[in-house]
Parts: sequence; structure tokens; C-alpha cells
Amino acid sequence: MRAVSDRYVRSILDLPRPAKRVLALLVDSCLCILTIWLAFCFRLNDWVTLTGMQLVTIPVSLLIALPIFITMGLYRAIFRFLGWSAFITVIKAITIYGLAFMAIFTAISFQGIPRTIGIMQPLLLLLAIGLSRFMARYFLSEAYKRILRQNTQTNMLIYGAGSGGRQVAAALSGSADFKVVGYLDDDKSLHGSLIGGVVVYDPEKIVELSARLNVRTILLALPKIDRTRRNEILEQLRGARVAVRTVPDLNALAGGQAEFTDLQELDIEDLLGRTPVRPDQALLERNIRGRVVLVTGAAGSIGSELCRGLARLKPAALLILDQNEFGLYALENELLGTNTDSGLQIVPLLASVCDELRIQKIMETWRPNTVYHAAAYKHVPLVEKNPVEGVKTNVFGTAAVARAAISTGAERFILISTDKAVRPTNVMGATKRLAEMALQGLAAEGATTVLTMVRFGNVLGSSGSVVPLFRQQIRQGGPITLTHPEIIRYFMTVPEATELVIQAGSMAKGGDVFVLDMGEPVKIIDLARRMVELSGLTIKDERNPSGDISIVTTGLRPGEKLYEELLIGDNPEPTEHPKIMRARERFITWETLSPKLRQLGFVADGGDVEELRRILSELVQDYRPFDGVVDLVSLRQGVSQ
Repeated sequence: MRAVSDRYVRSILDLPRPAKRVLALLVDSCLCILTIWLAFCFRLNDWVTLTGMQLVTIPVSLLIALPIFITMGLYRAIFRFLGWSAFITVIKAITIYGLAFMAIFTAISFQGIPRTIGIMQPLLLLLAIGLSRFMARYFLSEAYKRILRQNTQTNMLIYGAGSGGRQVAAALSGSADFKVVGYLDDDKSLHGSLIGGVVVYDPEKIVELSARLNVRTILLALPKIDRTRRNEILEQLRGARVAVRTVPDLNALAGGQAEFTDLQELDIEDLLGRTPVRPDQALLERNIRGRVVLVTGAAGSIGSELCRGLARLKPAALLILDQNEFGLYALENELLGTNTDSGLQIVPLLASVCDELRIQKIMETWRPNTVYHAAAYKHVPLVEKNPVEGVKTNVFGTAAVARAAISTGAERFILISTDKAVRPTNVMGATKRLAEMALQGLAAEGATTVLTMVRFGNVLGSSGSVVPLFRQQIRQGGPITLTHPEIIRYFMTVPEATELVIQAGSMAKGGDVFVLDMGEPVKIIDLARRMVELSGLTIKDERNPSGDISIVTTGLRPGEKLYEELLIGDNPEPTEHPKIMRARERFITWETLSPKLRQLGFVADGGDVEELRRILSELVQDYRPFDGVVDLVSLRQGVSQ
């Protein structure tokens, strides 16, 4: 019945504006005639038929009412948007009409027409037109909203018919964006049953269901399932051409930071398809709780997540150091906002790690117990084109902070390193490996500070990560750009990486290189396909020329490898943590390395890029510079400066 009424309403709404005004004029004309007849019936106390002189009241009423209504603008308003001002206008128009009508039929009077008709009919007309406007506003508005929702709502299935799924369905019942058309649940006893008028379906029939019900989105409402089962569900949904979303984290819901209707894109862990490494709480707290902790590069993606994790471990003071003013300001505000009750002292420090005097002064003033060195230039193509700055920051910045930590008696210094330091083919990897070697050399000299480094793979979701880039390209309709179809990388999430750094630093003895057992590496093209398919789209290629998103290969960038490694040698040792290994790797003694570093520093200050690369190749014996075209002329002219 509602569908039929909506169809009539749609036909009225689709009429041109002049036709709608004529229709309203005809309705008001009919109301004038109806109220005249009712006035006679009420006055004569019988259902009468108008005859003779009584019929004169009809044309008089129309000739008075319609010009007044037109002049007063009763037909210019859009009925479904009528407000109180429009009803006031109706009252004014009927009042003017009533005075004129009463002057004729009450004050002057005519034989056969009772004087009270001149009073009763305007009152009935006011009631009739007022009610007609109110009903038009109500019914047209409601029908219009229903039609609008039907045109804009996305059909959605909720995976999970438990309490979480039912809460989401209730929260979305009034949504203009989504319409819940069913549940999916693994419990076979629920299949075919109704929950709140919504059918529960078998997830194994998702491809058929998505086509039959025109489903465009599936919402995962399964907060308690483990990562393995979650990944199985996502694999099952990949072929259904539906966008997969999730509800916010339970902690965010409980804390009031989010609501069930705040639907989110899939987590990085969902895209990765791997169970994250669980942290050891004792290792996390060992060198943090009650200590003064310094983080360099604190405003970066790794540094900021490291600060968030450290703040939760209740250090006595957290020193956040970066040369990015706005990034540091934003991080300080965030940390202060999320740690209001902990009494944590947050100290923002604007500085460059290459400024040795400033770094030394900071260390002498605050005397940090533990230093996490995350400051570095990490973007491979940029550092390849700017090798001088890469060397200054990644090598000499690291050495400056390490020497300051040693001289002020810091207990631990942990370098955030990278898998690109293993047999590097780019300047970034070579500088990070040289920074590792400098720390190994200083540690072998008997430094009182425990110097260590943590090496891990690519971090999903960090600045420069492929995930934000791919998401943006998918939103823009593609194509997804990929440097090579066979490129392979180890992956971890930002929280995993930062927890690894903290735990590994707690196990360090001096000169250690820690690596994470990251499982199997991931092909970037497989990650791209997974992201496209879980967005409800298809890959456009030779097999599917009508697909939505194409993948375009652009060629390896300067210094980029097809695959990365975590170990230089093949003899890692186990540690207290089952997923963290200690590598045994050769290094150059500080006595031998120190003069070479001085020479490298002199060359960097002079800006001789070719000599810089030669010295890097000599110091990092596994370094194999990229054979592609690098514009050395531009570099010499100051790009590298």
C-alpha cells in the first residue's frame, strides 16, 4: 500500500511548478464549495441541496477567495517545506476573505441566505485550508524522505547476528545512507529465521545474496572472534564484489569516543591478513615505568606511535624531540589529552639531531634513562636523490645522539633500523647500515650505555606506506600504481613495530641487532588486489576488461629492490620473546671506522656526491648502488644539499 501511495506522491512531485500551482488552486476552489455546503447544512441542521439564491454564494466565494489567495502568495510556497510563517499567511488571507464575505452575506444579507452563513463559512474554510496545508506538508514530506532514502540508501548485510550485530542494525534503522537487508551468521540454526524483521542468511551463499539483494556493503560486527577466523571471513567475502566495513573498537565504544554507526574501513591488520605479534608486558615495562625516556623523530609515524605506547607504560617523563614544529605541537596536545589522569610529564623539544651542541645540552639537562632514536630520512627515492642529507641525518645524526647519550650516562640507546640496511641497493639502506655499524663499534669500545638496534620490515599505515596510497587511488577510481609485479615485502603494523622496539630494547646487552620473525613476505600486487576486492570493486585486466580498478606498473625506482631481507648472516639467536631474534653480524671496530666517518663527513660537507657514494660502498661492503639513471648534475647543483 505504501509503495502505491509513494508512486502517486512521486507523480505529484514530478509535476512542473505551474501544474502544481494549478492543482493547489483547484483544491482550494473545491474547499470553498465544500465549506459553503457544510455551512448551510450546519445552519439548517440537515443535509441539504443548494438551490436558487443559495447557489450565488459559490461564485461570490470563489471570486473573493482566489484573487486574495494568489495575491497573498499562498501558491508560491513548497507545501512539503511549509513552516509557521506560511500558516500565518493563510490566517491573514482567510481573515481578509472572511471580512469581505461577511460584509456581503451578513451585513448586507440576501433573501434565502441566513446571515450566519457569512460567519460560519470563513471559519470552516480556515479550518479546511489549514488542515489541507498541514496534511500536504506531512504526507508529502514523509513520502519524499522515503523516496529519497530509496534512491540513496546502500543495501547492507551485517555479518554477525549476535548482540553486536543487532545493536548496529537498530542504530542504522533511521540511517539515510544504509539499509540493513539481512544478517550473515555461521550458526546454521539461525539460517532463515527473522531477527527484528530481518532475515539471517548463510554466509556461504554470499555471492548469490549480494547479487539478488543488490548488496553493496557488508559490515563485520564480530568483535570477539580471533584474527585467524576474521581472515577466513575476509577471504570468503573477496569474491562477492561488496565493500567490507567494520564497527569501531569495543574500547572506543565503551569510552564514548565512537558509536555503532561510525562505520570504518578495514584495519591494517585485516588488509595484511596476518595475526599480529603479541607483546610481553613485562618486557614492555622493564626500562620504561618510572624512567625518563627520550624519543627523537617523535612527530613521525613510527616516533609518534612509539610515544603513544610509551605514555601508556607510565614513564616519569617523556621527552619528545623533533624539528617539525606543527607535528610536535599536535603530538604534545594528543598525549596530554589522552593521559590527563596519569600525571605524565610531556616535554616537547624542538631540535635537529644533526645539531650536536643542542642535543648534548638536552641530554645534560634532562638526563634520560632510555633513548629511542627514530629520527631519520626513510623515503628511498628521496634519499637516493638527496644522499648528502641522508648521510648527515641517518649517520651523523645517529652518532651525535648516541655520543650524547653515552656522555650523560643514559642506560639504553635503541636505534630504529630497517630491513633495507641488509645488503642495501640504495643510499637510505646504506646509511642505516652504517649507523648500525657505528653503534656496534661504540658498543665494542666498552660504552657504559647499552647500544642496540631494532631492524624490521615495511610498516603498514605509516607515512609513505603503500596502504594510504592505494586507498587514495581506489577512492579516485584508479589506477593503482605498482613499481613491479613481482615486488615482495615483509610487513608489520605500526603498533607491532613500536612494541617490538620497546621489548627488544629491554633485552639488549650492547651492540645487539634485533629482528622480528615476521612470517612469510607479502607480494605487493596481492595486497593491492585484496584492497580492491574488499572495497567492493574488481580488478581491470586482460581477463576482466570491464573491471573497476586497473593496476599499472611504473618500474623500479632508484635504489629499490624486488625483495628485502632481515638478516645479513644466517645464524640468528633466540631471545626471551619467541618472535624476536638476535642477529650475529660483522662490523668495523670504532678505531677503524672513526677516521672513515670523519672523511665521509668532510665529503658530505663539500657536497661531492660521487665521492660520497664511493666511501659508502667502501664502508658498507654489501652496498650495491642502483644501476639506474640518477641525475648527478642536478645533485651537484644543490638538489642533494
